[in-house]
Amino acid sequence: MKFENIISDIGGFGKFQKMIVAISFMSRFTLPCHFLLNNFIAAVPAHHCRIATLDDGGAFGNLSLEDRLTVSIPLEEDGTRSSCRMFSKPQYQLLLNKSDVTQDPTSPCVDGWVYDNTTFKSTMTAEWDLVCDKRSRTRATATIFFIGVMFGALAFGILSDRFGRRIMLLTSYLSGMLFALTSAFATSFLMFAVLRFLTGLCMTGIVIVSAVLCVEWVDIEHRKLVGLIDSFSWTFGSICFVAFAYLVTDWRWLTISVTLPVILGIISWRWMPESARWLIANGKLEEAHLCLVKCAKMNGTETLFQSVQPETLSSIVVTEKKGRVYSYLDLMRTPKMRRLSLRTGVLWLSVAIAFYGITFNISGFGLNAYLTQLLYSSAEVPGKLSVYFLLDRIGRKRTQVGMLTMLTISLGINIVVPKEMATMRTVVAIIGKVFASGSFATTVLYCSELFPTVVRQNGMGYNSSMARIGVAIAPLILLLDESWKQLPQLILCSSAVLAAIIASTLRETRAKCLPETIEDVEGML
Repeated sequence: MKFENIISDIGGFGKFQKMIVAISFMSRFTLPCHFLLNNFIAAVPAHHCRIATLDDGGAFGNLSLEDRLTVSIPLEEDGTRSSCRMFSKPQYQLLLNKSDVTQDPTSPCVDGWVYDNTTFKSTMTAEWDLVCDKRSRTRATATIFFIGVMFGALAFGILSDRFGRRIMLLTSYLSGMLFALTSAFATSFLMFAVLRFLTGLCMTGIVIVSAVLCVEWVDIEHRKLVGLIDSFSWTFGSICFVAFAYLVTDWRWLTISVTLPVILGIISWRWMPESARWLIANGKLEEAHLCLVKCAKMNGTETLFQSVQPETLSSIVVTEKKGRVYSYLDLMRTPKMRRLSLRTGVLWLSVAIAFYGITFNISGFGLNAYLTQLLYSSAEVPGKLSVYFLLDRIGRKRTQVGMLTMLTISLGINIVVPKEMATMRTVVAIIGKVFASGSFATTVLYCSELFPTVVRQNGMGYNSSMARIGVAIAPLILLLDESWKQLPQLILCSSAVLAAIIASTLRETRAKCLPETIEDVEGML
């Protein structure tokens, strides 16, 4: 007996499954907000050195503000005012507009900086002066958060396979919200960085646990639809985040605003069932039977399920020891599981680098940050809709390879487009985001179908942690533009190429039953 047969009999996508998908959608809404939060709370507003005598008149007498800046702040080669240097002493001769006047040496800012608050009322960058020689800390904040996400994926992967999906989902809700809200009241950069790490560590459970719960409760025909809906919750959250960021320009209140929706997930958790697949795989047949009975009642198929008894469920998993505790080591013990794990790990790492390299570069093309973020988020809609129509027509593998190939082409074009053509570069990047989002949506569904039930959460936790390594690296890759402007784009393009090659080596899962045990995987061609 296969679990798919039971699910089909009691309703593979009835009211019960729709309830699970709806709860998952609500709970995942806040996740993309936190993933993108650093783009705005750590934004670098226009700034220049604070001139001590500039505020009170002092030595500048009756000079206008523009003239005071002229004699105090040097110009860069592109004609803009320097953000990080000042003249050692006022250069009054510059007011004569002579090009051959001699200028005194410059020095780093002595008394801090003055920030333009036109766009952002406050940012952590301005509050803690994370500019100039401390500029890397703004990117490091995102990296720290995603390192937390990486460790969280590993932790929640093994814990949810050990203790169950449902209880670990609640744990993620409560702990993630606690640390996120606390981070909004941080009094130093170090305190904020630690709390962001813990936020990422705890919130990642919402992603991987809810995704696996959805996949494990639906039949083969609807796995694709559920995967797409689950992915669209991310897109919906990303688009709504732009409105949050536009309306709430204080970084502390913005952090609080995007965290509070987790309360919806906590309230709705009481209706989220445990995975019957997980219960059966762990020998908890009575509990699994009760969950299936609830599913049949809600779907109106009780009469079809009356003949199924708890003892009958034991035949679903017959080749693995009941009650055995699985770990990440089981991903590497046997040859085919080892090859599968290594390939999917590299795939997730490479896709994440390319996807988030584009996502985090909202100011890299010279256009408005809010508009760019909105366009990037909206671009995920056509990417994911195209996946919906392609997955069953051409299969998971071809869809994945095709999306990654087109992403490679888009990233390659932006390597050769001059940086002066900001609009053109943004358009190409948005097109690339379409294919990147389609690729990421395919990756999540594809890999959840490749791993067996007994280690599926471990597999997704491992893959998610590999993706978070990629996400953590992405902000640092963007800093390489100081060495060569096109180096970040070259690295992102190379990552997409590697991902396409790896995807081409995976087996197709279209219209196939989910593997239940490691032996199922080892027996596959």
